Amino acid sequence: MLKVVPAPDTLIGRRFDIAVAKMLGISRVKATDLIETGQVRIAGRQGDHGKSATLQDGDLVEFDLVDEQRAPEPIAEDMPIVYEDEDIVVVDKPVGVAAHMSVGWTGPTVLGSLLKRGVRITALGVPGRQGIVSRLDVGTSGLMLVCKSDLAYKEMRRQFSEHEVAKTYHAIAQGNLKEDKATIEAPIGRAKVSDFRFCVTPGGKDAVTHWDVLERFGEATLARINLETGRTHQIRVHFSSIGHPLVGDTMYGANPKLSAELGLKRQWLHAMQLEFRHPRTHLNTVVTSRYPADLEHALEVLRARRAGADED
Repeated sequence: MLKVVPAPDTLIGRRFDIAVAKMLGISRVKATDLIETGQVRIAGRQGDHGKSATLQDGDLVEFDLVDEQRAPEPIAEDMPIVYEDEDIVVVDKPVGVAAHMSVGWTGPTVLGSLLKRGVRITALGVPGRQGIVSRLDVGTSGLMLVCKSDLAYKEMRRQFSEHEVAKTYHAIAQGNLKEDKATIEAPIGRAKVSDFRFCVTPGGKDAVTHWDVLERFGEATLARINLETGRTHQIRVHFSSIGHPLVGDTMYGANPKLSAELGLKRQWLHAMQLEFRHPRTHLNTVVTSRYPADLEHALEVLRARRAGADED
């Protein structure tokens, strides 16, 4: 069965055979074979479309794999809908749920779960990503907006692209942040050491992160974060770049011992609030979330450890 998948952000700029190998979790030799036999191709690409082609932003990758068998996508039954009307739906995405399906991902997705739960989604957008105007990483929980109507898709895509939507995150950074309030302005690009990591680099895309302290624990700091831009792993990369990786984020340098003591298996990062103008009524709309159980538990442990240190 033919599947069309948007080129993953983390693989833009990579050779096509390397990208296919990463997307399918196979060897580069096997990926080359699939490309050369026409089972995997870049949709609509003329000329440079072989194994050495460079995957570009906006490319669609077509998979027509022989004898491919795939189990039905599971539904995220525990994913709450916190706001819904005729135009938009806002979910509180749990950790472990992807925004949309991609090759190699076998878990639940926001889009697939909404459709299977009977929520009507606009057909506008990249196939397999329709209705989605912003995304969260699989390992990040919190609020995510999906468009149900064509009107909403066009308007909310504009608002997100022009940075008119106020996206507020809460994160716990390792260590004691020096300032009570600051801005990190540093370009972000792909890290040469990994296909899935990003870093601050002069040749990267502009990225601006504003933060202010909510609570201090000595060994860590709870901060409120607002993004001017929406680069991949932006918050994680920016805080790591100033020597304060997010607690639990071992990919970007967090202390694994502290992560284990707090019971964390992912970064302490949650999309806490969305504020935007409703696409139809133009009224200011604010949707908020609560911390999920794993992040709440880690926060309680940090407060208990601080209280114990104060008593000593």
